[in-house]
This record gives sequence, structure tokens and C-alpha cells, in this order.
Amino acid sequence: MDLFSLAPYIAVALIFLFMAFGVPVFAALALAGAAGIIMVEDLQVLMSRLQSISYSTTAVYTLTIIPLFILMGSFAQEAGVGRKLFDVARRWVGHLPGGLAMAAVLTSAGFAATSGSSVATAATVGSVAIPEMKKAGYEGSLSAGAVAAGGVLGVLIPPSVLLIFYAALTGTSAGEMLVAGFLPGLLTAAMFMIGIYFIARCTASGKAVTQRATLGSAIRETRKAWQVVVLFLVVMGGIYIGFVTPTEAGAVGAFVALLMLLARRACWPGMTGRIIDSFRSTINTTVMILFTVVGAAIFSYFLTLIQVPNQLAELVVESGLPPYLIVAALLLVLVPMGMFLDAFSMLVITIPIMFPTVQALGFDAVWFGILAIKMCEIGLISPPVGLNVYVIAGIDRDTPLLEIFKGASWFVLMEFITISILFAFPAISTWLPQIMSS
Repeated sequence: MDLFSLAPYIAVALIFLFMAFGVPVFAALALAGAAGIIMVEDLQVLMSRLQSISYSTTAVYTLTIIPLFILMGSFAQEAGVGRKLFDVARRWVGHLPGGLAMAAVLTSAGFAATSGSSVATAATVGSVAIPEMKKAGYEGSLSAGAVAAGGVLGVLIPPSVLLIFYAALTGTSAGEMLVAGFLPGLLTAAMFMIGIYFIARCTASGKAVTQRATLGSAIRETRKAWQVVVLFLVVMGGIYIGFVTPTEAGAVGAFVALLMLLARRACWPGMTGRIIDSFRSTINTTVMILFTVVGAAIFSYFLTLIQVPNQLAELVVESGLPPYLIVAALLLVLVPMGMFLDAFSMLVITIPIMFPTVQALGFDAVWFGILAIKMCEIGLISPPVGLNVYVIAGIDRDTPLLEIFKGASWFVLMEFITISILFAFPAISTWLPQIMSS
């Protein structure tokens, strides 16, 4: 075999070699891609591409939504939205077997409507819910696993940074992608709660129930969650009716969340520090995402040079296999990748390769996007890299990491069941976007 044929194998091997030595993912992708470009072209071509690739891949209007949604979530977190949501959810379901774990999932779903980040959702809900579940006598694996799994709703329930990222990669409507995540997100939350109920019935956590709240107190407590309703209506309602574009909705949502923070008297001491911390965390997260975009873009350009996406699309279309089986196989590829890469790296490497095939087979881009994001969710709670699990391990230091992964494994199974339902019934993902576009 000549160097051109060996180049993709060498480049992939370099990625894992660099990561084994502790090189950040974005740098490993960039270095492996650069080495591949030199192997198939020369150093001059590489230098020519490096002059423009960082600007061309990040100066995308759709990507401006990302820091705005992250900032909105940061302000909402500082405003204490997570605590209010958990108090509301506990009033409604806390008396059921596994009720506090269910309340954590409901809180995650509610907070996800104000934040586009899975990690932020897991961290916010975990700091509120885990101490309460410990106090009630819940097993560490269930309590920590439920919060880690609930955090994945942050990348599916709009406003989701990952849905925007997919839209930017594929040229799909950002508004349609955001709206499409709503029903699958609710389905995922419902599946988690059903699973928690049966797990709790079979474990000691099922006996750790709280006193049932009266209907009146539950309704009164629910009124305190008005902030989530307002933010969701401002952002998603504005996008759905066409009053604002997704980018404008992100800006308006961040401003409204800031007003909510300023209006909360309990936050007045140290308010300047809270606002600065929100901006700092937004900048850190946004820069991490954009660095990943640049690094993966270099590697993707190398794959384009050797025509991997086109060859794969032609090979798959001509294979004669059933189209749905092909899409299922493409999605399953994301499972092992999610065990080692973050969601942004996964998407930016695989979507440019897979999407032409999906288009050639005539499938809906929104439907495939929701399924791809769902596969990314599995990576967030799967060993060895499951980012949400490590976030919860930092909050719940009494529960061993292996126990948290053990608890999260039940939710991986629930994720596969949910993905199967979404795969079999595409209308769950496409119905709302179709109504919006019409």
C-alpha cells in the first residue's frame, strides 16, 4: 500500500496516540489532520489552509447563539432556578417510590429549558438534589446516576447548544432543530421516570419516600417556577411563532435571565461577582467549543481530501442494504466514539462523513439530527469518559465513581429504548418543525 492509502489509518492512530499522552482532543484532531494533509499533499497546502480555516469554520452566524444560550443558563443558575424547580417537583412526585430521583429528572428537564448545557444542568441539579436524596436514605448509585442521566436532557430540550451545533454543521434550520428537540426531550424524561419507579421498587431506595404534599401546597409551590415558563416562552415561543430568529431569541433570553438575577434580593450581596462568574464560565465554555470546531475542521478537511465522505456515501448507497439498517449502523458507530470523545468532537468528525449518506438515502435531516444527539447523550454517561458522571462524582464524594457509573448504566438502557421509539416513529421528532415551517 502507498502512503496515500495508509494516510487515514495513520491519522486515526495518531489521534489515539496523542490522547493517550494527555493531549487535548482539539489539539489531537488538529495535529493528526495536519499530518494527514502533509502525507497526501504537502506542507504548503497545509499552511495555505491554516491561514483561513480558523476563521471560515468559526465565523458562522449560527454559532453566535451558543454563547448566548450558555450565558442565559449561567444567569438562571445564579438566580436559583434549580432550587425552585426541585422544590416544585418534590411536591408532586416525592411521595412515589424513587420520587426524589424522579424530581431530579423533572428538575433537569425544567432547567434544560433555561440552559443549553448538559454539564451545567447536571451540576446545578446535582448540588440541589443529591443532598436531599442522601438525607432521605437513597442509595448512592440511584441518586447520583439519576442526576447524571437527567443532565443529558440539557443537550436535547431546547434551547440546546448541541442542536445548534448540528444545525451549523449540516446547514439545517436552527429554529427547526430547536423545536424538534422538545417532544423527544419530554419522552426521554418520561422514560427515565418510569425506569426510576421500577428500579426503586426493587431496591432499598423504594422505601425512602417523603410525605405526600397536599394539592394546594403543590399548586402554590408551582407558581414559584414562573421563571422557567417565562424564559421558555420568550425563547422557544418567539422562535416558534417567527417573532424572533434563534440568535435574537438567545440574546433576549440572556437579557431576561439577567433581569431575573438582578430582581432576586437574595443575590444582591456579591451581585457583581455573580455576573462576572457567569461571563467567565460562558467565555471558557465557548472558547472550548470553538477550539474543538477548529481542530476537528482540520481533520475533516483531510478526510475530504481523500474523499472519505463521498466514497462512504457511494459504497452505502450501492450496497443494496435496507436504508433504515444503514442509518442504524451509522448511529451505532457513535456509541464507541462517545466513550472516548466529547459530543462536539464526535459530531464535527462524524456528521460531515455521515450526513451525505443520510441525504443520499432521502432521510429527514432533522430526524437524523435528533437521533445523533441522542447517541451523544449516551456518551455523556458511559465509561470511561462520561463527562456528566465525573461532574456528579465531584459533587457526591461519598459515592465511588464505579457506583455512579453502575447507576447510570440503567439509564443507558433507557436511552436505547427511547432511541428505538424515535427511530421507529420519526413524526415524534419532525411533527413540531413541520407545523412551525408551515
